[in-house]
Amino acid sequence: MTDYKALEHEYGVPLQAKRDLVAVRGNGALLYDEHDREYIDCAAGIAVASLGHCHPKLVAAIRQQAETLITCPNIMYNDMRSKLLEKLVEVTPESLTRAYLCNSGAEAIEAALKFARLHTGRTNFVTAMRGFHGRTMGAVSATYTPKYREAFQPLIPGFDYVPFNKIEKLDAAVNDSTAAVMFELVQGEGGVNPIQADYLAAVRKLCSERGVLLIIDEIQTGFCRTGRFFACDHFNLQPDIMCVAKAMGGGVPVGATLLNADINIEPGLHGTTFGGNPLACAAALAAIDVYQTDNLAQRAAELGDYFEQQLNVADLPQVRSLRRLGLMIGIELKQKVQDKLAELLEHRIIALPAGPNVIRMLPPLVIEKEQIDRVVKTLREILA
Repeated sequence: MTDYKALEHEYGVPLQAKRDLVAVRGNGALLYDEHDREYIDCAAGIAVASLGHCHPKLVAAIRQQAETLITCPNIMYNDMRSKLLEKLVEVTPESLTRAYLCNSGAEAIEAALKFARLHTGRTNFVTAMRGFHGRTMGAVSATYTPKYREAFQPLIPGFDYVPFNKIEKLDAAVNDSTAAVMFELVQGEGGVNPIQADYLAAVRKLCSERGVLLIIDEIQTGFCRTGRFFACDHFNLQPDIMCVAKAMGGGVPVGATLLNADINIEPGLHGTTFGGNPLACAAALAAIDVYQTDNLAQRAAELGDYFEQQLNVADLPQVRSLRRLGLMIGIELKQKVQDKLAELLEHRIIALPAGPNVIRMLPPLVIEKEQIDRVVKTLREILA
């Protein structure tokens, strides 16, 4: 049998620590390794495979489009691209009227930063401590956590970081040079920390009064993950710019930056080679159709409630707290989580960290209650 681990070690650039698992196929919420062992996937490709693995409608759409047209540059119009642009404006908050299509969340963030500078004529940004926006130079400049930033100094200047959910700190940081304020509504990498409704309302008011754009990063929270189609919908929030990716294509790389009607970008100031390609657009259209027709936002809300009730952290002495919105779940421990993640993997459950002491659960929205029961049973055993 081919040693796939050895091949990756020899020929890949070792940028991330790897689990002792070679994933070769998937179905729904399950992954299978090279020995055909079954795992419950509570990582979902880091909130990407929200439809589960190899959803039949997604597979059919990709197959059909691959046989029709795979790529089409943005110097031409395209049927699938136009349909996806229309669909994105339909499902996102009313304030957003146009979309730029790209390939990833980091690209969506880069575009948002450039568009905000172009529109306002200002250069500075305010983001949140413990926030995470990506690995490219602009996105990592917007990210507070030192471990992502220190090796790449000097980064892009003009970024200030404020504590999450403290309006007086934001008030002091925003000035005449501020182009935009940018937040996640649930900080994913930062520990699954939800924003407070009164804080968000104050942020929206402050930005509107001072002519500062409000950029919302829905890269991890978007497309039904939090129990609504977007996390913005929990708060009836109307952002000026919104970034989406991850679950948008059901597993196919695709992202978007959505803009309000006032933001106009002149042709030639930004662009993409692969963004908006017909294959990715077909996948995103199929994925969004499943999110809508199968009402996966409601399913995420109900299954998130079920997960929390079954786990019942009140009698688990190693657990400090559980934070959750829909099926975006953070279990904060009184210790570091790496050993617990390894124990979960031994029980064939794949989960993620969110900082040093939070277990992050991002299962596919199609996960079955019986599979949740298996996950909860294992969690209760290792956290008792």
